[in-house]
Amino acid sequence: MKVRLLLCLVFLISLQSKAQEYFPKNDGVKNPQTNYRVFKNARIHTSPGNVIENGSFVVKDGKITAIGKSVNIPKNAVTVDLEGKEVYPSFIDLYSSFGIKKPTPAGKGNGQPQYDANREGYYWNDHIRPETEAVKSFKYDKKTASALHKAGFGVVNTHVPDGIIRGSGMLVALTPEGTEGERILKNRSSQFLSFDKSKKSRQTYPTSTMGAMALIRQAYMDADWYEKGNAKNKDLALEALNKNKNLTQIFATDNLLDALRAAKIGNEFDVDYVILGDGKEYERLKEVKKSGKTFIVPLNFPEAFDVADPFMAENVSLAEMKAWNQAPANLKMLSENNIPFTITAHDLEVDKDFRKNLIKAVNYGLSKKAALAALTTTPAKIMGKENELGSLKEGAWANFIVTSGDYFDKETSIYENWVQGKRAIINPINTTNITGTYQLNLDGENYELKISGKPEKPKANVTQGDTKLGAKLTFSNNWMNLLLTSPDTTKTAFTRLVAKTPEKANNIKGIAYLEDGSETSFTATKETSAGKMEKEEDKEDDEENDEPETHEVLPVSFPNKAYGFSELPKQEKILFKNATVWTNEADGILENTDVLIKNGEISKIGKDLNPGNAKVIDATGKHLTSGIIDEHSHIAASAINEAGHNSTAEVIMEDVINPSDINIYRNLAGGVTTIQLLHGSANPIGGRSAILRLKWGEDAEDMIFENSPKFIKFALGENVKQSNWGSRSRFPQTRMGVEQVFTDYFTRAREYEEKKNSGEAFRKDLEMETLVEILNSERFVSSHSYIQSEINMLMKVAENFDFRINTFTHILEGYKVADKMKEHGAGGSTFSDWWAYKYEVNDAIPFNAPIMHSQGVTVAINSDDAEMSRRLNQEAAKSVKYGGVSEEDAWKFVTLNPAKLLHIDDRVGSIKKGKDADLVLWSDHPLSIYAKAEKTLIQGKVFFDLEKDKMLRNKIKEQRSQLIGQMLSAKNKGVKTKKVTKKETTVFHCETLEELE
Repeated sequence: MKVRLLLCLVFLISLQSKAQEYFPKNDGVKNPQTNYRVFKNARIHTSPGNVIENGSFVVKDGKITAIGKSVNIPKNAVTVDLEGKEVYPSFIDLYSSFGIKKPTPAGKGNGQPQYDANREGYYWNDHIRPETEAVKSFKYDKKTASALHKAGFGVVNTHVPDGIIRGSGMLVALTPEGTEGERILKNRSSQFLSFDKSKKSRQTYPTSTMGAMALIRQAYMDADWYEKGNAKNKDLALEALNKNKNLTQIFATDNLLDALRAAKIGNEFDVDYVILGDGKEYERLKEVKKSGKTFIVPLNFPEAFDVADPFMAENVSLAEMKAWNQAPANLKMLSENNIPFTITAHDLEVDKDFRKNLIKAVNYGLSKKAALAALTTTPAKIMGKENELGSLKEGAWANFIVTSGDYFDKETSIYENWVQGKRAIINPINTTNITGTYQLNLDGENYELKISGKPEKPKANVTQGDTKLGAKLTFSNNWMNLLLTSPDTTKTAFTRLVAKTPEKANNIKGIAYLEDGSETSFTATKETSAGKMEKEEDKEDDEENDEPETHEVLPVSFPNKAYGFSELPKQEKILFKNATVWTNEADGILENTDVLIKNGEISKIGKDLNPGNAKVIDATGKHLTSGIIDEHSHIAASAINEAGHNSTAEVIMEDVINPSDINIYRNLAGGVTTIQLLHGSANPIGGRSAILRLKWGEDAEDMIFENSPKFIKFALGENVKQSNWGSRSRFPQTRMGVEQVFTDYFTRAREYEEKKNSGEAFRKDLEMETLVEILNSERFVSSHSYIQSEINMLMKVAENFDFRINTFTHILEGYKVADKMKEHGAGGSTFSDWWAYKYEVNDAIPFNAPIMHSQGVTVAINSDDAEMSRRLNQEAAKSVKYGGVSEEDAWKFVTLNPAKLLHIDDRVGSIKKGKDADLVLWSDHPLSIYAKAEKTLIQGKVFFDLEKDKMLRNKIKEQRSQLIGQMLSAKNKGVKTKKVTKKETTVFHCETLEELE
């Protein structure tokens, strides 16, 4: 019995070691290669930082069976001598669409938007496609594989790049020969996500990044609900999403802010995304590190601009110039900050640009060890394949590249790329390296011959004393053919040198065919101590210069653009002396008064205060006020409207904060310290707003007002019923329909709350959760409005559902219903004197704010505009002119009153002991057109200083001059540059519509 079991075991082992083939062969005599192959005498980089000098390794059946300083060579093994060569593990690319055909875009349909999904049995949104499987679409692409081989890649993680949740990818070995089945290392390797919609569907929602984020959140919650067996219907997409949740999750983004937004979602749902970045991670290293995510970093460095024309150079922003200057150092900075990353060839002409740009990154400070890890061991570990991929060790796949020297030396050649033990030839491995400096003896004359470049494509430079000869070198199959011409361009005579180079090219001998037709011999003896050779450009070579020299990298600023700080502002202890203080409190305006701030708060108000160790600012003849607050703003955002549905209460403006918007700095220069970032007016029920402190240079999260009340944007009028849209098909189309939207959604919200409170299992709905908060007065409504009939309508709807509208914004017919607003409890945030810019504004008057104020309505002046917001102090003054409002009350229109409307007046809006030190020092009366904000503080930090602003302007000029000089220098050296084109900047307003790709 034991013997029988032993025989069975031996038989099974033999089957495993030599698996039986079950595919018939109809292409001739079978002769599979099953011998051992031994590679010896190589310098082997087994893993990053680990090298075996003069080492060997054995390969059989596509895997490494032994590796070391010396190995036992099996009988009948094929031996490959790699003396003088280096061996590296082949690279792994985690983000690819290799072998996947581009998705076919959906047709245009009938020209009308598509609001519902076009698939049955799947999720309600077509852009959620987790059921997609790359393996079903894969076809090996020999041409692309060849390009990847040349760069050093052996494995790619490919997927179908289509949709927001894109489904499962596959890990593919780029084996030069074999079947697709043999190449698949994992048929379900990872799940891919993005913020881009599917090309296969015209479904409108989402139209914005914040909509995509809300959709992903809802899909995750729905998948959890579905997995618990709560659904009555079968949903193939949610089943696939649950099936894929244990895979590696890769999130594709195309800009740094979106990368951080993806990380935010991942952290909310405890999903450890690996994030495809954009190569500008260096701009926000603190946030990138804080995210805790691994980044996949492309090497698509920006090209230099052609700035030879100084007038055209003015159209290139400092941010664009700095991106060109700093991007090559991105990987170095990530490495120095211990941020995990891998490197991808995505978005590159891989065979042309990848290695060139990688070497450039090394020249800018990235260590070779870190570079190699990012291409080998790190991606292997992420994919759970560290025992098979990414390093050269026993049991691993025989995926390796053979080079003439250091991979990160531009003169090094890649000879071969072996994948699963099968060879892809890049360059002939037996090419003799003839580069070096030689003493050339020809027909009794001595010359200096310098040969540079890659071994398989060398360049020649021949001189005799100070005279340089024309030299064109061709080199093939180790035959050298050197054509020499006289420096006298009027002569056409030439001499041709031909030689078969020996294996060690120290002494080359050959025949010279002289210009008179005779023949003679020549010798070229290499100088062994010539040192590093001078690299001279071959004028016959039409390839572009690879930018051999590095340039000085400018320091990153916060934000990394014009007017960015070299260091972020810090809280200071400051005493303002002898100011005219506008308290906005019962004390009114105090003359010759001191205000002491410390720890970010107003500490003391009085006369002749002791400064102690505080910084003293002489405010004699100047005015000190609280910071201006803009109740209705659209600055500091990457998107404004989610227009895909008539209610988008699930979207969050905090998701799309853009802390680098230059309008933040401009607003600070106008004395603005706080804004409400509102959703637009594309739909009756918009998105949740964000209350922001304008902390220029800090990150998006730090800009959010601490523990701020919850708000949401509603809208009435022309925009929500699509009066001015190109296509009109979404409900509502009339003002009557707008009312029904509110009634319908709040009725549904009540039903949702009842079910939620009943204890039954319910599907958590982000949209309904928000509406329930409104019903319970936990979230306040700020409503875009113009016409009195609609203002009355919305107040009645709110009263029917037992809540109140907090603020009517714009409210240009507020003067007609001010008494009703007061009775309802609504405030009014209006324009000072904008009117007649569209039909529903025809009845607007500049007396609107004063009339509402006279009826006891809390009135604010808002901007809704990035330009107007810089002069809200002057907009407030118009109420003094038009309505006889007192100066103090007019000033409250842009300070204390908007603070009250936003429910933050306990923190800001007036100068009172204990309140936040959000202050502005004005050079003149704050309502005057001559007044300048000299200093703007937020929580005791100076974010705008008029004197420092002058210094920043000078710094901008200096940096632009330096960067233009660097670009001109690069162009003069032959580096490719791109044409300058003038760019238009989008300024967001209520009606601005974005379209998510």
